[in-house]
Amino acid sequence: KAAVETVAENTSDGIVAPLFYLVIGGAPLGFLYKAINTMDSMIGYKNDRYLYFGRAAAKLDDAVNFIPAILSAWLMIAASHLLGLDGKNACRIYKRDHKNHFSPNSARTESVCAGALGVQLAGDAFYFGKLVHKPTIGDPGRPVTAQDIPLACRLMTLTSILSLCLFLAVRLAGVLLW
Repeated sequence: KAAVETVAENTSDGIVAPLFYLVIGGAPLGFLYKAINTMDSMIGYKNDRYLYFGRAAAKLDDAVNFIPAILSAWLMIAASHLLGLDGKNACRIYKRDHKNHFSPNSARTESVCAGALGVQLAGDAFYFGKLVHKPTIGDPGRPVTAQDIPLACRLMTLTSILSLCLFLAVRLAGVLLW
């Protein structure tokens, strides 16, 4: 289950968002985005020593991922249709569950993936030996299995290809019209 969640979330902040910032601002904005994203991964909300710095990193990461996360979700819905997965359910679960996460952007692609695969993601989990209650994403139709991991990876790959095509088309249109 964690592997499917990770693939779904990282489709947005690991692939689509960097491409988005590269297209709108070139290498400088792409590098700045990755610096913000890495800072959030390393120190965002980690401990009392870095509480304020970590909170700032996490909130900044939330802000810069807002638009790419929405784009990622809609591109992933398109990818789910193209792959013959349940695109209609992906859209339904996205609309219903895209806010079911502590992070304002993470549930966007996770909800699409859950709907496309017909599984339930997120929910209660143990962190450092302590149970953390979290909302679920998707319907409890069937349990996540190892066979869902390659499906999630195919969904990530096609979403990435669609985003690259979209962003290159936008960039080309900008060059031609400028």
